[in-house]
This record gives sequence, C-alpha cells and structure tokens, in this order.
Amino acid sequence: MKLARAIHLDDSDRNVFFSPARTGEWCLSGGFEFSDWTEADLSGKARQAFSNGWLGLETFGRVTFVAVTPVEDTEFASLADRLAQHFVDVYGAPSVEAARGVATEELTYMAELCEEHPENTLIAVQRELTDDGVRESFRTIEAPTAELDMVAMHGDMD
Repeated sequence: MKLARAIHLDDSDRNVFFSPARTGEWCLSGGFEFSDWTEADLSGKARQAFSNGWLGLETFGRVTFVAVTPVEDTEFASLADRLAQHFVDVYGAPSVEAARGVATEELTYMAELCEEHPENTLIAVQRELTDDGVRESFRTIEAPTAELDMVAMHGDMD
C-alpha cells in the first residue's frame, strides 16, 4: 500500500501557510476541513491552505507537495487512530471509535490516489469552491530517473 509524505522543494511553505507540515510526515488531502467554507473564508494564508495545501497527520499543518511512498499496515492503522483523535479534538466527534471509520475512509481515499503512481511521484492538489461544494483536482510530477553518470564520480580522487 502507498500513501504520501510531505516534501519541501524550498522554504515557501513556511511563508504561505499558518502552520506548515513537517518534511516527511504522512499527509492526506484534508479537504474535509473546508466543507463548510464560503468565499468569505478565502483570504490570505487560509486561501493558500484551501487552494493547494495537503494536511499533515502529525502537525496537522499544510504542505504544497507530497511524494508517493510505501506505508506499512501497522502505520496505516496508527494514522487512522491519530486522524480519528483529531476528529474528536477539533471537529467534535463523540469518540475515537466513532470517528475511526471516517478516518479510515479518508486514508483509503489517499491510498487509492497514490496506488496508481510510482514511488517518489510528486502530487499537488488544487481546490475550488463550486455550487456543489469543494472540488479537488490533482496534478502529478514523476520523479526523473537518474543516469549513472549523473551520480557517479569520474577520474582520480587524489
């Protein structure tokens, strides 16, 4: 199974998000956070988080790019518990047990999104408000294959 981890290509996420995700933390779309937003909510850093931020599952901060990475079943289960606890703490779910099903659905959706892509593929999300709610679309960037001569040392090391 595959999920996605936060990746930073530069320092811009520190400037554009209220709370940036940490490099390497597991992520998912997190579009549920915006389910009741209107145009009035979309300004400044909140607009940036809405427009193209993935949700980190450790810090619950946002990141612009994620990289497809294998995940172990035990990690997946732990992430479901962490997300379920977040639903209790932030969204008022009655218990972790009650929220675990929805958390697992969110993670499964992310796993399905990642499954079709090779490891290290970068994915960006883009959201927009429509009359029917939040619409998400995804863009991928495949990692280039390095040629041996790009990484090998040539000549004498003396």
